[in-house]
Amino acid sequence: MPDPSAIPADALGLILDLLRQAVSAGASDIILKSGRVACVRVGEELRPFDMEPLAPAELEFFVRHAAPPGLVARWDQESQADFAYAAGAHRFRVNAFRQRGTTSLVFRHIKAEVPRLEGLGLGRAEEVLRGFAGARDGIVLVCGATGTGKSTTLAAIIDAINRQRPCHIVTLEDPIEYAFTDDRAVVQQREIGLDVPSYRAGLQAVLRQSPDVILVGELRDRETLEVAMTAAETGHLVLTTLHAGTALQALARLVEFFPLEEAATARRAVAAALRGLFCQKLLPRSDGRGRVPSTEALGIDATARGLLAEGQLDKVQALLEGGADAANWCFNRDLYRLWKDGQVTKADALRYSPNPAQLEMNLRGIFVRG
Repeated sequence: MPDPSAIPADALGLILDLLRQAVSAGASDIILKSGRVACVRVGEELRPFDMEPLAPAELEFFVRHAAPPGLVARWDQESQADFAYAAGAHRFRVNAFRQRGTTSLVFRHIKAEVPRLEGLGLGRAEEVLRGFAGARDGIVLVCGATGTGKSTTLAAIIDAINRQRPCHIVTLEDPIEYAFTDDRAVVQQREIGLDVPSYRAGLQAVLRQSPDVILVGELRDRETLEVAMTAAETGHLVLTTLHAGTALQALARLVEFFPLEEAATARRAVAAALRGLFCQKLLPRSDGRGRVPSTEALGIDATARGLLAEGQLDKVQALLEGGADAANWCFNRDLYRLWKDGQVTKADALRYSPNPAQLEMNLRGIFVRG
């Protein structure tokens, strides 16, 4: 507990002012480390912010006064906590953690309006995601590294369902980022640590809550995946995210949740449950004005399902690279499109490619078709 005498009376005010100024400057993230000048991320660039460093006691004070009461005990026990925070009209996802015994904070700015698919600049991927939103069962995975917009894409899918289908949507989020208003659907949002103690507890209860659509903020372990597969098998649509760079990496990770001796059974179960995978990256625009998404999509049809069940991931990759189906394409094909349209530079296309040697050939007009 910080010494109250060491905390300036305007500690909260200083942080609020910093957050407002950072958003005005176009920052997506604000990083506060005890005793160091704040840094903000604008695009891919991390910049120091013009203000005095905040003391450890000030950041500790912020956590204890800004976090929901139920999370303060977790903060004391685990030295890390995630929560949502509103600063006037602006909302943030906050990750608080301790390093070398002092408090650090990272704020991710969340836009106030719930995103819509048509506003994400996804091109042909928009129709694929609308198809996923129209599914009545199965698992849809949105994949990518941290900071690539997975939560935004998931929120846009939920928004599409909310506006089109009278159904019951239950979400488990850590923390809640976008606040939905019921349209045609009834949307129940449960925040881990505030409305439910853990993902495990939320997942144990969700199938008793008469859901049609379930959003799980992140697939983290075998137990979460098994509940998701059970829900998919019993007529529910499950939307979730996975930290994986490509569709093939995502498929491999799902099977790796299980022991090696169960791999064959796991592949068949995963293949039966999946409806589609969508992977995304964010690249700097060639004109320096923000970032543009690059995507990879895999619709799980009978062909893909059979290949996955048999463990023939090389042939799944061939489906992606062939691009004959409007629901399937690989990152390199999309990066080629972005480069050809002048939206990204050649250097950035190659830097973000999972297979730069192959993309280099594509950029020269050489395509190898299976």
